[in-house]
Parts: sequence; structure tokens; C-alpha cells
Amino acid sequence: MRLFIAIQFEENILDALTDFQADLKSQGVTGNYTKRENLHITLAFIGDYGNPDEVLDAMEQVDFRPIEISLDGVGSFGELFWVGLADNPQLIGYVKRLRRELAEQGIPFDKKRFSPHITLIRKYSCRGGREIPVSDPPKGSMVAARVSLMRSERGKNGMIYTEIGSVGE
Repeated sequence: MRLFIAIQFEENILDALTDFQADLKSQGVTGNYTKRENLHITLAFIGDYGNPDEVLDAMEQVDFRPIEISLDGVGSFGELFWVGLADNPQLIGYVKRLRRELAEQGIPFDKKRFSPHITLIRKYSCRGGREIPVSDPPKGSMVAARVSLMRSERGKNGMIYTEIGSVGE
């Protein structure tokens, strides 16, 4: 099964992100918009791994304390358009400890540098070129009280993410 470790959002953040998506759509930005229920921050992408209990055990070995996160700015990687987070040493430190524990337990994960972002649109395009018109990026903050182990499955209408365990809260 395909697994990843993520922070899921409270309603106020989901509202800010989906309102922003609606604004982009009204300006003619097209692409594969991330569904509200799939908006998250990936902390570690594990991919195909058969034993989620081992991943949960590793997660439980890493001290997690609630982390305040705030939306901050927008950007893109290739055809991916995202919303960023304000600089957050506490989050960066947690992710380093989490990934170190995964490695020590022999659990494979994507080793790309952690760049905290929320994917809003895949394969985007807009009128007049590649520059997405952003006059007012979404704002909001929350305290992330838990970290979730998520399963990713392809459904008939796109990806379905299901929480299968968590630490914190």
C-alpha cells in the first residue's frame, strides 16, 4: 500500500485554501485541483510499503509536540502550484527527527529535501502564459496537534487519502 506521513488541516485553513482555489478558477486558471479532503502537508513520502504498523511504531518513537503553522506565499515546481508555510524551525526539526527514525528502522522514504508546501493544482495553466495571477495569497494559521499516517489509493474520481493512524493529540 502507498503510505505517507502528513499534517492534516483544521477547517479554517481548508476554507482559506478552497476559497483561494475558487478565486484562481474564476480567473481562468485550469488544471487538476486538489480536492478539499486531500489538502495536507507531506512530511515523509514512503510509497509502497506493506507494514503500516512498523511506520506507526517509528512515528511513536519521535517526540511530537503541537506545532503552530501559518500559510505564507505561493509558488510552483514545474507544473505544480502550491501554497507555502512561514519559516518554522520547530516543524523542520520534527521532520528531521522523524526521517532519521524512519531510516534507523529501515523504512524507505523519499529523501528529497523537505520543502513545506500544500499542493493546490497539478498540471496548471492560465491565460497568457505560466504566471498565475495572485493578488491576495491565502492567510491562516493553526496548531498542528497531531501527525497522521495516510494511505493513498487511486479511486475512480482521483486519489483517496485515508488516515490509518496518528501520533499526538
